Amino acid sequence: MKYNVVVVGGGIVGLASALRLLEKNPKLKVLLIEKEDRLAKHQTGNNSGVIHSGIYYKPGSLKATNCISGYNRLLEFCDKEGVEYDLCGKVIVATDQNEIQTLNMIEERGKENGLENVKRLSVAEIKEYEPHVNGIDGLFVPQTGIINYTKVSLKYAEKIKELGGEIVLGEKVMDIRTGKPSTVITQKSTYKTDLVVNCGGLYSDKLAKMTMEDVDLKIIPFRGEYYELKTEKSYLVKNLIYPVPDPNFPFLGVHFTRMIEGGVEAGPNAVLAYQREGYKKSDFNFDEFFESIRWGGFQKVAMKYWKTGLGEFYRSYSKAAFTKALQKLIPEIKADDLVPGGAGVRAQACDRTGGLLDDFKILENEFVVNVCNAPSPAATSSLAIGESVSDMVLKRNV
Repeated sequence: MKYNVVVVGGGIVGLASALRLLEKNPKLKVLLIEKEDRLAKHQTGNNSGVIHSGIYYKPGSLKATNCISGYNRLLEFCDKEGVEYDLCGKVIVATDQNEIQTLNMIEERGKENGLENVKRLSVAEIKEYEPHVNGIDGLFVPQTGIINYTKVSLKYAEKIKELGGEIVLGEKVMDIRTGKPSTVITQKSTYKTDLVVNCGGLYSDKLAKMTMEDVDLKIIPFRGEYYELKTEKSYLVKNLIYPVPDPNFPFLGVHFTRMIEGGVEAGPNAVLAYQREGYKKSDFNFDEFFESIRWGGFQKVAMKYWKTGLGEFYRSYSKAAFTKALQKLIPEIKADDLVPGGAGVRAQACDRTGGLLDDFKILENEFVVNVCNAPSPAATSSLAIGESVSDMVLKRNV
């Protein structure tokens, strides 16, 4: 069968894109291809399950606009479809004077992004929200929540099928030949389509290079490792506790997250993964690792952030160092209170100049829409990103 649109990638962004296409035009023949035996296996299924408010992001950026729009659409969808979530709010805590200026900037961005009721917290007020936290200044962000994004993704898939869309699992895309029609080749089948939508996450750059010549970026995989609080210590965290992030580093720092299905996660750090789907320290793919470190852009990143990177790497192998980072927020935490948790790998696009792309990045031509950078808050933003992708597709009159 020939399709109007083939979506590659069964994470939350690919599913949201397929869903929005079918909602806008149910007559379309849409196929979604996922290489794994289940949906949402990688970034979607291994994140911390936070519904992000948009407070951190530069006003007017794709991250800010998609996060805020996607946030509202996500809650509306979950209310309608009965997906559980909890808008428990979070505190962002400054632990020394050097962080106050950044905290001021975050507060101002929240206001510019339209977040109401963001509250500046005194030392005493921090304790009211999180009694065990150490901080000299803080913000309470009531819009932040927790959810299970795998459940959201499976609900997207259910709606796709109800609208007549098709989903195939266990088929890895080996090649894409663009044209009229384009051909998507997996190890099992060949599919003809008017348009390809690439939502390949950790392999989005490789898929993009099958369809375009001028893809001058590379996905660098960063592993984020978590510990979990022992059950008897979960009282130390009521909801979500975040540090003030380093404004020059595109990660939020180790934090505490109450999970929607119980328990508290602590983390993640951010270290270079030795393969694109390398969730363990022992996971190593020679070709993928050396592809990362040979990329001139990554070498510039390593030179720029070497000190921060060494700290992250040290925490990866030292539980004591990881604990010390957490103690900045909760001094009572001890290494014995932590047990190893899971890990996720973030697909971080890096350009040739050494820029870690902070915003969403979509490349397109007449045959393909490539979602090449969709880091956090992509899960929160998924329906808004899907809206943008569907608009790009439908303007072609497929």
